[in-house]
Amino acid sequence: MPEKGLNEIPRAWREQYEKGLAAFERKNLDYAISLLTKVLEQEPGFYECREALRASQFNKAGAGQSGFLKKVFGWANPKLVQAQVAKRSRPLKAIGLAEELLNHDPNNVAAHKVLAEAALAADLPRTAALSLEIAYKHSPRDRNVVMNLAQALSRAGQPGQAARAEAILSELARAYPGDPKIAQALKDAAASRTMSEGGYGGLADGQGSYRDILRDEQASVTIEQEKRDHKPDEVAGRLIADYEARLRKEPRDLRLIRAIAELYADKKDFDKALEYYQRLASGEAADPSLDQAIAETHVRKFDHALAQLDPNAPDYPAQAERIKAEKHAYMLADGQRRVEHYPSDLQLRFHLGQLYFQGGQITEAIQEFQRAQNNPHLRIQALYHLGLCFARRGIHDLAARTFQNALKEKLVFDDEKKDLIYAFGCELEQMGKKAEAIEQFKLIYEADIAYRDVAAKVDAYSAAQ
Repeated sequence: MPEKGLNEIPRAWREQYEKGLAAFERKNLDYAISLLTKVLEQEPGFYECREALRASQFNKAGAGQSGFLKKVFGWANPKLVQAQVAKRSRPLKAIGLAEELLNHDPNNVAAHKVLAEAALAADLPRTAALSLEIAYKHSPRDRNVVMNLAQALSRAGQPGQAARAEAILSELARAYPGDPKIAQALKDAAASRTMSEGGYGGLADGQGSYRDILRDEQASVTIEQEKRDHKPDEVAGRLIADYEARLRKEPRDLRLIRAIAELYADKKDFDKALEYYQRLASGEAADPSLDQAIAETHVRKFDHALAQLDPNAPDYPAQAERIKAEKHAYMLADGQRRVEHYPSDLQLRFHLGQLYFQGGQITEAIQEFQRAQNNPHLRIQALYHLGLCFARRGIHDLAARTFQNALKEKLVFDDEKKDLIYAFGCELEQMGKKAEAIEQFKLIYEADIAYRDVAAKVDAYSAAQ
């Protein structure tokens, strides 16, 4: 079932939708939710209506919904269990059941996950992405959420969404570097972005031909397959020679240039890899993913140089420190350049804030984290790092309040929440509020006794009592 725009909806349901929008504008949120829900029961692919319903749900929740409802409409709710069962065989029914739960609690992550899976099964990728974005905000390192979101974004076919899918998978791959499923999903997303940007758009403009597209796609698939089927250290030299021979015949083939750069990087010939990446950069429009690839190659070059040092050499500490300092200086300069080039990219600002923090430039770090918190997907991590900055400055009450604000928005009890609780407890300790700090540590203790030193803290306090 393809998703529909306003002009594809029958007149009667368009009028109901417009009444729902009018009710939303008047803050008559219950009536708006009722009208928009009825429209979606008849036209589940009406994406604009889904967006309007979600806005109405969140406005109603902000107007006074209590935490009690979150308990009532949690995983134990029969409707969610029914939706879970129906999401594959009757996905539209599952979507309706999930929406009933979201009408009462739009932050119900479990309902959003079920709705998204059902939407993907019903071929409603934008609908799935709408819910997955909310789930991603609460759990940015949840592998299933991120991979489903990337899939939904790629399938939605909206401008820039393929690049976003690649970006969030890159973040996940950095968090789980050894996961083959994430690595494969990232390759698929990169291929999807390449295809969406590299030819199909020309058909919509009346330019190009299907023969051109199929030839380019076949070349891309061949390149990916060759790289995937062999270990780089076994055949990289042969593949590079083959690709460079092809490139002499087709010097504007950007896929070949990128593949050669990646192969040289795999061979640890980083200077040659950077030469090809720069060739790409000089011939392409602004491309954040290419900037990222160049930066990562520079970082790998520094790491490789560090690994080549002899730990037993008398000058090892000085040489290691020099390389680390040069690496940080490069990353900081590159981060500043990319923020200057893409000033509205809050993810870049967040990473720049991390670099400032690592280098002890706390004022600059605070400025970047304060801006980055406006990105809903980064907000909790930005608040966490802001709290760390205030703690580094010795402003413990402000740090504690910042951690507390982040905890109010963090619903899922995962590693990220443990970090926030622990940091909050440490700041309470610094403020002399020992008993309150221990209550925070106990929240972690009862769920994960092996986390950092919470067991020692709680046990020592209990023994003293």
